[in-house]
Amino acid sequence: MAASALTISKLAASAGVNVETVRYYQRRQLLPEPQRPLGGFRHYGPADVTRLQFIRRAQAMGFALDEIAGLLELKGKRACEQTRQLTELKLADVRQRLDALHRLEGDLMNLIAECSQAPAGKSCPTLDRLEHAE
Repeated sequence: MAASALTISKLAASAGVNVETVRYYQRRQLLPEPQRPLGGFRHYGPADVTRLQFIRRAQAMGFALDEIAGLLELKGKRACEQTRQLTELKLADVRQRLDALHRLEGDLMNLIAECSQAPAGKSCPTLDRLEHAE
């Protein structure tokens, strides 16, 4: 075995994922599956480690696996422009989710205030809100 050859478990450990995650990425064709030598184990190299780490970093940035598949295929002169466009879309999505989270924060703060002022023995404002659609 070459010094750079890794088993699937060592490949997974190198990126902080579990072996089933590596297999899942292979089924999704995000990570190539090397040939299995007769009676042996598949071996992975530095390029596989780099690709797996790319996938993990892209996920940490909020890209979905389908988006990551597209990023992995970008090459050539227009790659940066295409990547910028995808990243702009991701940023817009993140900003939209942040707005929703800020609204949720305000709603939760209001519910806490209402609950702290609710008279003892009366219905709970939070439970009332959950029970009845607005």
